[in-house]
Amino acid sequence: MIPSTSFNTQADFDTDWNYDYPWGTDHNGGARMNKSQVKLSDGTLTLTAKKVSGQKAASHGGQQIAIHYLSGTVHAKEHFNVARGGGYDFDAELRASTTKGTWPAFWLTGVNGWPPEIDMAEWKGSGKISFNTFNTSSQVRARDVAYPSAGDFHKFKCEVRDQNGKDVSVKFYMDGKIIETQYGKGFTGQPMYL
Repeated sequence: MIPSTSFNTQADFDTDWNYDYPWGTDHNGGARMNKSQVKLSDGTLTLTAKKVSGQKAASHGGQQIAIHYLSGTVHAKEHFNVARGGGYDFDAELRASTTKGTWPAFWLTGVNGWPPEIDMAEWKGSGKISFNTFNTSSQVRARDVAYPSAGDFHKFKCEVRDQNGKDVSVKFYMDGKIIETQYGKGFTGQPMYL
């Protein structure tokens, strides 16, 4: 649904992607998203963070969160909805920091509410990578594994398939090797952002 050429030129990028989160510039961390931290060059999209001061605090879950960084994020204009009997493959070549305080992620999350959430690759500044499926905030399947050579690009694949007209199976791969299969309860028919 998203062509492999979507990072070739700015025009191609603008056809398939939007800046920031679908809901705005803030999420649940100490960074505010800003288009200035997104760069496209030679077919590679680069998202960076820079330390800042004087930003208005973010609000999340009734708490005020100090903003210490401007960072970059993008989301696909297309929504992904696993239909009965259907599914998707998500493929990416990514290089991500594992430095303490960073939180890069390649993920799907619900358009109409949360959950569903599938973290196809998430780095939480621990030197590891996480593969997660959230059915609720307390019903989470998470698999953390060592992340080899953070300075190199790695290949990721996530196969999301309808299981029974209601639930989906999620198979996570890194560098061609399957890491784990997890299940999303009630994810079939739920549109998700990438």
